Amino acid sequence: MKNPILLSFPESFETDRLLIRAPLWGDGEAVNEAVKESIEELRHWMPWAQQIPSLEESELNIRQARLKFLDRTDLRLMLMNKVTGELVGCSGLHRIDWEAGRFEIVYWVRTSCAGQGYITEAVNGITEFAIWHLNANRIEIRCDSLNSRSSKVAERAGFTLEAVLRSEARDVKGALRDTMIYAKVRGEEFPNS
Repeated sequence: MKNPILLSFPESFETDRLLIRAPLWGDGEAVNEAVKESIEELRHWMPWAQQIPSLEESELNIRQARLKFLDRTDLRLMLMNKVTGELVGCSGLHRIDWEAGRFEIVYWVRTSCAGQGYITEAVNGITEFAIWHLNANRIEIRCDSLNSRSSKVAERAGFTLEAVLRSEARDVKGALRDTMIYAKVRGEEFPNS
């Protein structure tokens, strides 16, 4: 396999309602606004959301995400409403193993956009993107077994529950948690693969 930095693929694509794109300099303000709006929901599941970040911290985080996208070590994606231009949430392909073609989709949605199917739409779009542009062989969604909203997204998007790893990680409060692993695998689950 050639060095992932040499891979060329689109930095954006669309679904019915979303423009899904790589992070750009200046996105920190929109992310900061969405995190502030959604902090109460996010802090239950996201270790990075235990405190509201400053605007500078959000911009720094976006710039680091942009650099990681360019060097192909992590592919964060911004979920933008195509009509309003508003940030709906963030997702991306993480814990990448280019050699095996394995990716993990992670996601969060801002509170005002929750329950409208945006994340399922994004997961389906990102899955298609990973199949056709990144030659994915395996895509995973991992979530805390208590996070029923996240597991329902995986199920609606057609991912198969492969395992529940008991006492596998610490949750945001430091307690041991069980982790559910959902996956789609080339040849079994990917459409037209």
